[in-house]
This record gives sequence, C-alpha cells and structure tokens, in this order.
Amino acid sequence: MTRRTEILARWTRWTGNAAVFICFSLGVVLLLLWLAGKFEPKVPEKRALAASLRDTRGEAVPVRSLRLPRVESAVGSIRAVHETSIGSKLLSRVVEVNVKAGQPVTSAEVLIRLDDTDLTAKLRQASAALAAAEAARGQAAADEKRYAQLAKDRVVSQQEYEKMVTAVKSAEAEVRRAEETINELKATLDWATIRSPMNGIVIDKKVDVGDMVTPGQTLVTLFDPKRMQLVASVRESLAHRLAVGQQIGVFVEGLAKQCSGTVSEIVPQAESASRAFEVKVTGPCPTGIYTGMFGRILIPLDEEQVLVVPAEAVRNVGQLELVEVIESGQVTRRAIRTGRTIDDRREVLSGLREGEQVVVPTNSRPAREVNHG
Repeated sequence: MTRRTEILARWTRWTGNAAVFICFSLGVVLLLLWLAGKFEPKVPEKRALAASLRDTRGEAVPVRSLRLPRVESAVGSIRAVHETSIGSKLLSRVVEVNVKAGQPVTSAEVLIRLDDTDLTAKLRQASAALAAAEAARGQAAADEKRYAQLAKDRVVSQQEYEKMVTAVKSAEAEVRRAEETINELKATLDWATIRSPMNGIVIDKKVDVGDMVTPGQTLVTLFDPKRMQLVASVRESLAHRLAVGQQIGVFVEGLAKQCSGTVSEIVPQAESASRAFEVKVTGPCPTGIYTGMFGRILIPLDEEQVLVVPAEAVRNVGQLELVEVIESGQVTRRAIRTGRTIDDRREVLSGLREGEQVVVPTNSRPAREVNHG
C-alpha cells in the first residue's frame, strides 16, 4: 500500500511540473507573436497594391541588350620619352644655381656654374706659351732665311743650314701644341658652365651653392613634357593582342582622364618573375601629366553582350539594389545585381531579362503616369 502511494505522489508531481512548463512555453510563444504584430489588423493586399500603383509615377523603359567591346587593363607608370641627367665633368665647387624643381628651361640656358678660377689661370698661361712659341717660330724662320742665303754663297755649311730648317719645323710644332693646349683648356672651361641640352622641365636639382662636385656626379635631371609615354607590364596571355603602331586607350588615374595612344615599343623579352612584357604607349597627352604618375592601358578583347537599364531606375536601399518592374500590368519591386556604369546606364548582372519593363521614377524623368505599353 505504501509503495502504491509513493508512485501516485511521484506521478502527480511530474504531471504538475509538465503542466507548468507547457503553460510557460505557451505564454512565451504568445508574447513573441504579439511583439511581431500577429494580432494587429493587416492592410488588405489588394488595397496595398492599389496604393503602390497610385504612388508610382514615371516612365516604363525596356531592359536592353548591348554589344560592347571587352577590355582588359594593364597598369604602368608615366615616363618621359626623352629624359636626361646632366652630370659634372670637373672636380670643382658650385658657385651658382639658377634652377629649381618644376622650372621650365630652354635649350642652352645656363643651369649651374662651377668655380673656374684655376682653369682661367691655366688658359692665360697657355696663351702666354703660345705667344712665346710664335716668337720663337718667327725667329727661327728669319734665321732659316738668312742661313739659306749664306749656304748659297757657301759661307756656312749645308749641315748648319739644315739645322736651321729643323729649328723652324720645331718652332712650328711648338706653336701648334700651344694652340691645341688652348683649345683643350677652352673646352674644359666650358664644362664649368652647365647648360640645358633641350627645352624641358627640371625634375630635380641635386646640388646647391657651395657643394663640391666630382666627375660623373648628377647635377640636374630634365624631361621633355611634350613627349610622354605610358610604360606598362602586360602579361604574356595579352601581349600577343598588341602590335607596334596599334591605337589603344590609356586611362590616367590621377586626372580621371582617358585618351588614345599608339603602341610605340614592345620589349621582346618577358620579365622572369612576372612573365610580363614591357609595352610603351605614346601619344598626345592632356595637360597636367608628369613623369611617375599611375596609369592603365586598355587592351581590347572580344565583344560581349550585356543587359542595361537607365541608371535612374536603380534604387539603393541599404546593400540592396532595387528596380520597379511591370509584370502583368502591375508594378512590383525586384532586387537585382548591377555591374559597371556605361554612360547613363547600369549593367545588369542578374535579376532581369531582356525586354522586361522597368520604371524610371519622376525624380529623373518628367512626371507622368506609368505607361504599361
């Protein structure tokens, strides 16, 4: 009897706990449904659609298919076709600097002057040596003329006359040596004045007044802004699509400008690390182009077919791209995925088919009722 009573009491306790758990769970579910608005009256679907149609104003535009040339880009840098570094040929001190970075210069314009005091002194010495050599030559010529007459009268021997002839030749050689020494010093003296070899723009100057320069040291770098090129690395799978003389598109990132250029060179050797070829494209450049700027060449590939819609028809809601599509005379909102912007149109990657009608809202087109036809 006691055993039966214990079993009954345990069963009663379990039943009570289960009833409490079920009631608690049911209460939680009802609370969640109430918070979700399940017990609130809903607007009828037909009334909502009718309101949507009344509020929708715009123009129906079909989804179109276009065939566009497909391009692949290759990155590169802007460089000058003609860029030069001007160096020193002397061991001397800088006494004058007339340029700064970005300054335009003309051909033969003086850029830098070096100290030429010792060279000027040597030139004066050489000029004095030339004068002495010319005097000695004059004396030797006079002696040779006098000895010729004496040898003819047999007053002096033929051997003495030949010595005078040799003295004249030696004097003439000394004059020529002195003249060449002067020419050498004048050429060396010209090295002390650094001039521009072309019309261009200064990239940078490497020295200032008072600096000591050595032979071979770079003093100034220049470039010709009228002849620029884009040097790009093109992978080997695309290099065969290019040829010297081919017209190709060029896009300069810093200026956001696209222009046309001509392939001037294709280096016939691939880089071992990247397996890419160096391609040089030249052409008329827009203003504001400088060496070192970033750019891309646009390599044409085969044509591709793309779907496009007016850019105004696409609405961005958070991370979603939505359009209003006319289906069976009704306007529905549909999520799509877009790609590039092509003029005033957007490329459609998914979500629409060719020929479907989308609505361009009144904020971008003249306001009028949706034309379903």
